[in-house]
Amino acid sequence: MSASSRGLIMNIQQLRNATLLVEHGRHRILVDPMLAAKGTLPPLRVFGARQRNPIVELPASAATALESVTHCLITHCQKGHFDHLDRAGKRWLRERQIPVICTPRDAPYLAERGLNVQPLPARHAQPSPFLGGTLHTVPCVHGRGLVGRFMEHGVGYLIEWPDAPSLYLAGDTVLTPAVRAFVRNHQPDISVVPAGGAQFDLGGDIIMGIEDVIAFAGLSSGWVIANHLEAISHCPVTRAALRAAAQKAGVDDRLLIPDDGETLTFGTAPVRQHHDARESPRAGCLEGSTE
Repeated sequence: MSASSRGLIMNIQQLRNATLLVEHGRHRILVDPMLAAKGTLPPLRVFGARQRNPIVELPASAATALESVTHCLITHCQKGHFDHLDRAGKRWLRERQIPVICTPRDAPYLAERGLNVQPLPARHAQPSPFLGGTLHTVPCVHGRGLVGRFMEHGVGYLIEWPDAPSLYLAGDTVLTPAVRAFVRNHQPDISVVPAGGAQFDLGGDIIMGIEDVIAFAGLSSGWVIANHLEAISHCPVTRAALRAAAQKAGVDDRLLIPDDGETLTFGTAPVRQHHDARESPRAGCLEGSTE
């Protein structure tokens, strides 16, 4: 079912890298919080420019946005994946005892750090109840070959509410046959995909890059949101390069590339809102919006 036939609004605010906020009704879900200040986390490459992370600050709007968080959703967090949950994020969740939904694999790790953990059942095939709707886990492949053997692969999530667009949070994954099949079969109204083309010193991409994102958009009939951009030093893809590729491929009308701090509102058509004072006043409606 398309988002336009459902009626209720969903807000998705991009904060930085994989960190975003999903607002539906009274629920405000924080996804994969990396809340550290610029340059306070280690570099992710050994050779060349060893730039510390994150390479940008959180947007000015983040502090206010975080005040209303009711739940947190973690796709993966072990084996050094601070770009999905860092020390600042753990401390923030622990101090507020925000309910943290995660996989059974991550639950003991997070519980040991004092978080209010609510693990999902240990299954992929069946949906789990989730805040008045359902949640499916979708396996990720966080890099292929030798580098993939050392990665924490995690999951993506498909969230379905009866009165809102369906939302697929892909997590850290390359475009695998399983992800392709999932998109073809489920056709989420909205998909959030990693687009940074992250690489270490050796091996290939460990998340989607430009080619994979364009292919994903070609498979999907819904809106595709690209994140993991311009925030971590081992993600070389820029917003400008991805936007140019989308235009060339003819998918730029459905591939959304939000700035940090930007909110996308989904009803009959997505509306862009900028909350960060450092950004240019680009707020307005996308083509086809009813506003």
